Amino acid sequence: MNNVGHQQAGLVDVAQQAGVSLSTVSRVLTGRTPVSAKLREKVLAAVAALDYRPNAAAQALVNGRTTTVAVFARNTIRYGYAATLQGIEEAARAAGYTVTITVVESGDPAHIQAAVNQALSQQLAGAVVIEFDEVGIATLEALPESLPVVAAAGARRPRGARPHAFLDDYRGGRIATEYLLSLGHRTVHHIAIPATRIRTGRAWGWRQALQDAGAPVPKLVQAGYSPASGHEAAQAVLDDPDVTAVLCGNDELAIGVLRALQERGVAVPRQISVVGFDDQPFAQQWFPSLTTVSQDFIGLGQRTFQLLESWLRTGERPKDTAMSPQLIVRESTSEQVR
Repeated sequence: MNNVGHQQAGLVDVAQQAGVSLSTVSRVLTGRTPVSAKLREKVLAAVAALDYRPNAAAQALVNGRTTTVAVFARNTIRYGYAATLQGIEEAARAAGYTVTITVVESGDPAHIQAAVNQALSQQLAGAVVIEFDEVGIATLEALPESLPVVAAAGARRPRGARPHAFLDDYRGGRIATEYLLSLGHRTVHHIAIPATRIRTGRAWGWRQALQDAGAPVPKLVQAGYSPASGHEAAQAVLDDPDVTAVLCGNDELAIGVLRALQERGVAVPRQISVVGFDDQPFAQQWFPSLTTVSQDFIGLGQRTFQLLESWLRTGERPKDTAMSPQLIVRESTSEQVR
């Protein structure tokens, strides 16, 4: 029987082709329970005729093992979330798991509980939470302790109740600030994305680097995530004539800041240096190309799932992991001319 051009054959199709029960197919494919040579030949002939290739759901039925993992995220469009999701899905697929994505609409406890209940209505092997915001933190806390759960996060912190894979964006904020100071800038202003915890993340790395260098610590300017938010936040910063260097909480904020500088006729980087964060695909192609802190979000997703897979395979809670970011120097920064 030629199955080309038709829907991929499943376990039910194999059973029908062989003229046996679904449980017989399961016994033959797992090899855990002996069957007669005649039945085994029938099943294997059907497998060959249909070009049957077990998918994750079929493997769960055959092996008696759940292979579905729920992923919770506040956002699936913004770069960091989307790239992390990509990494999780790639690692899950390679390990023979399927992924379901649950978007948590807001931090409203009712919304969080509804999202958790929806995911738990399926039989799950475990779950992954993208913990980049307050919603992710609350979602992690709402999941039952009986379920193996691993979180992906940016801000590194001491070991908690759930295993984490971290990006260590504190380190990123620090190395970006130290680099700007090394160029001769007296201080560095910071336009920040929303923080999940006090004294963590890229804003805390910025502050600590300034304090350790004995440099003035300007007032932090709080912004959102979008270029429009960066453009708006830049207005307050640029009113200060002493500003020569700006570190932005992400690349999108940096784009808004660059637009505001262009509107005011300020030359970048001759008059003001600008650094972004995340190294989004457009950062290199912007003009001037953006100096930024590169974070491996795809790698973060892969590492997060690998922690979960190890837990499911060995039964042992994995240790937290962290990856250091890298500073990518491009055209938007230069030495400060005294």
